[in-house]
Amino acid sequence: MDRKKFLTSLGFLTVAGSIRKVDAITNKLNESIKRSKIMSKFELAPLPYAFNALEPHIDARTMEIHHDKHHAAYVNNLNKAVEGTALEGKSLEEIFKSISSAPPAVRNNGGGVWNHNLFWQVMGPNKGGKPTGAVADAINGTFESFDKFKELFSNAGATRFGSGWAWLVVSGGKLVISSSPNQDNPLMDISDVKGTPILTLDVWEHAYYLNYQNRRPDYIAAWWNVVNWDEVAKRFASAK
Repeated sequence: MDRKKFLTSLGFLTVAGSIRKVDAITNKLNESIKRSKIMSKFELAPLPYAFNALEPHIDARTMEIHHDKHHAAYVNNLNKAVEGTALEGKSLEEIFKSISSAPPAVRNNGGGVWNHNLFWQVMGPNKGGKPTGAVADAINGTFESFDKFKELFSNAGATRFGSGWAWLVVSGGKLVISSSPNQDNPLMDISDVKGTPILTLDVWEHAYYLNYQNRRPDYIAAWWNVVNWDEVAKRFASAK
């Protein structure tokens, strides 16, 4: 075989042809990377502390399953639900604005991702106690006292039928306590109370059942010992 036939057989007859092939491959790779970046838009945020950091109030095994299994499943299912749709590449906050027109899989899994991201942040080791500063003033001014606020918020979580969440929300410049079913949240256009959440409590059974079984009020009472009021204060300032 002469050189021309040899090069032809390899697809490199001319330099120009080689360049065109390289360009074509590069374009395909770029498109693939672009799609990959869109699909990795929603990623499992790492837990900001060790699994056992909230013990004895929330046990390590519950935290591990909750984060690595349940939260991870919401992330994976959300990416599948938005793939190839007009929602692909949008932020969750954008999606929530018209969630009433989105498929149930987007509503359920999108809420599951966002809600848990907030839940991990508003808890922490060596936390609890009482808030201070502006958020404390707002709580006392709205609910008469911190103890009264705890009572009302705990009741919102304890009386939420089935699975759901309790919320402290900045709505219209004021603090409001609410609860929502399943994975709904106050950012969604279907929410009864709309606003910016600054504190949330997960009352799905998977959040507490290993340690507390059906004793949801006991779980809620213990949860107050891990509330990260510094994070709540930051979110309150940002929401206002």
